[in-house]
Amino acid sequence: MSELVAEYWRHAVEIRREWLEHGLSTRPADRTVAEEIVAGIYARHSRHRPHVHWVASPRQALPLLDGLPTHEILQRWVMARRPPGPPPLASDIAAGLSRLRSALDACISDLDTGAPRLVRRNGQPWPVLPPLEALAKGVPLREVLRQGVRDALRTSLADGFYLPVRAALAGHGPLPVAWYGQQEAHWIAYYDALRRLGLARYRPSDNDQLDDWATLARSCGWWWPGERVCVMVDRPAVLETEPIPDGWHEQVRLRRGGRPPVEYRDGWQPPIATARPSSSRDRP
Repeated sequence: MSELVAEYWRHAVEIRREWLEHGLSTRPADRTVAEEIVAGIYARHSRHRPHVHWVASPRQALPLLDGLPTHEILQRWVMARRPPGPPPLASDIAAGLSRLRSALDACISDLDTGAPRLVRRNGQPWPVLPPLEALAKGVPLREVLRQGVRDALRTSLADGFYLPVRAALAGHGPLPVAWYGQQEAHWIAYYDALRRLGLARYRPSDNDQLDDWATLARSCGWWWPGERVCVMVDRPAVLETEPIPDGWHEQVRLRRGGRPPVEYRDGWQPPIATARPSSSRDRP
């Protein structure tokens, strides 16, 4: 493995840390910026600018979510026999994001690590190894970045935050589809790292969309898009984490023991079951 490849990885770690900080931020939302980006997302899907209803916590949002589609409803729009009428906005946003990620993936190149390329059987996943060891054994840099940036941040921000917080709301029935603002950083950071490392040259329109999602992740918490009203949540006031033991990529989880690790600006402290097992390493 060349020193150049090791330098690429060190830079990627800096980018991952930067995005983890955004994903765990407790600063008040930048409402003006967030509203402008959301208005642009609405316009991209042929909707008028929404009225934005800000709330202090996901719990405070619950009474405002009636009529918004759940994941089960959105699944009907990808089936062969779709429901009658136009799809809900959330379906359009999800489909647009899927197209964006596919377009970004198509623009990614790879860097010769100087090590013989590891040969895999068809369908066999890449091994999960410490990053420098993986590179030395011929795992492509692109795959090491996927594991060490995207998957690591997903462990910290999805498994480590928004999934347990969402589960704390499960007693209120199925939740409508949401986007997670700052906790979307896991996939944004991956594509951002690739372009900042010079391993991807995205089309201008795709680059602009990625910039919009990145700006939104730096500006606010969760949000639920309705046709005319968008419910947006401020970032939490308290968010305390601890390292996951034996993590190779500085993964974190919500702090265990003592006072609740999360508190929103209305005082809501999600009753989070922090005793559930956490993966210490990213799964392929």
